[in-house]
Amino acid sequence: MTAAAPPHGSSAPGTLWLIPTPLGDASEPADVLPAQTLRRVKSLDLLIAERARSARAVLKAIGTERPLQQIEIVELNEHTPESALPGLLAPVLAGRDAGLVSEAGCPAVADPGARLIALAHRSGVRVIPMVGPSALLLALMASGLNGQCFAFAGYLPQDAAERNDKIVALESRSRVQGETQLFIETPYRNQVLFEALCAKLAPDTLLLVASALTLPDERIATRTVADWRGAKTTLAKVPTVFGLLATPGRAQRPRRAT
Repeated sequence: MTAAAPPHGSSAPGTLWLIPTPLGDASEPADVLPAQTLRRVKSLDLLIAERARSARAVLKAIGTERPLQQIEIVELNEHTPESALPGLLAPVLAGRDAGLVSEAGCPAVADPGARLIALAHRSGVRVIPMVGPSALLLALMASGLNGQCFAFAGYLPQDAAERNDKIVALESRSRVQGETQLFIETPYRNQVLFEALCAKLAPDTLLLVASALTLPDERIATRTVADWRGAKTTLAKVPTVFGLLATPGRAQRPRRAT
């Protein structure tokens, strides 16, 4: 589905606003979004979202200056082909402002919206990021890990062997460079990833688990892997950011089998 361009006559492109959204339904927009971001959302009549239904729910929670049915919402997700991107950007090129939103948090971070932003830059469209919650930065802020040198590895492989290899590689990089490694997982696989981390990482590597950030059941903890193993933790199936920081210069030891 592509957005219909407005009537011709605009002399300059509109602006693509990058609008964060709350990290969960239990989060009040006014508690996590500043007034400037809320005002911008209310002023727009075109949103580009991963799912129209989720975007409508956010708009309803925030409130709008016009009836909800008058706000156009078009979808951009992992199934959107590259050939559809020019059509999504066409209204902005014709002079109309649009807001890009993701399912939760900041758009274009672990999110298909980055493809549209790249096209916007190539097309001379102004791109403006708005202030709002970022699960990655919130997790890093609260982790106690190295915040001056860090990397985001995205989703780790689903295949067990490939996942284990990736975990070992991330720990090795962290050890050599003193770099915090952040990554995420689909909530229903949180426990599988957590158990793999506890099995494959060195006992003194620091492991962060930050779940349900900004929500009532928020949980943030950084412990050594040895301490996590002893705690026999069960993770909830909620959005979670994981992080690790290995002890510098520590020689690798064989990992126990999973």
